[in-house]
Amino acid sequence: MMDEINKSIEVLQNGGLILYPTDSVWSIGCDATNEEAIKKVFALKGIKEANSLLCLVANEAMLERYVEQVPDLAYDIMDLATKPTTIIYDKPKGIAPNLVAKDNTLAIRVASDKFCQYLIGKYKKPIVATSANLAGQKTPINFKEIDAAILSGVDYVVNLEPENQNAVPSSIIKLGMDGLVKVIRE
Repeated sequence: MMDEINKSIEVLQNGGLILYPTDSVWSIGCDATNEEAIKKVFALKGIKEANSLLCLVANEAMLERYVEQVPDLAYDIMDLATKPTTIIYDKPKGIAPNLVAKDNTLAIRVASDKFCQYLIGKYKKPIVATSANLAGQKTPINFKEIDAAILSGVDYVVNLEPENQNAVPSSIIKLGMDGLVKVIRE
């Protein structure tokens, strides 16, 4: 696993794209603080930059470095979640501007699988995690379903099996500083 982490970090540091297994589905990733790398993700997927992507952090301490204020409820949601859960936070900071939504929010998930935790922890920055599909295509549930254009469009494909063989996209919940909770995707 460490060899895969080191190869991935080298690509991320050079503004490249990786294809990697996450705690939900196979994802396209890049440095979440690198505006040019994020543009490459939009181009590869064939989506407009107005679309928002999510990013992964290694732990709650890293989350707190990239969000102005993490609502208390977010910690409860993370503790009680039975599947990977992405939370949309107000007022992200230290992130590439083209990753932040027009309403000044950002979808972030604390990674729950070992590979992502180690990779992001060693890289010391959040990593984009967007499903490995082209615009208009369904989310691939396993590696075999990933389009050839995605496979050839990334700079490195991580050679590891996902911990979770029954991949499903994460739940997405929007948390407002006013305590408002909205389920975007179950």
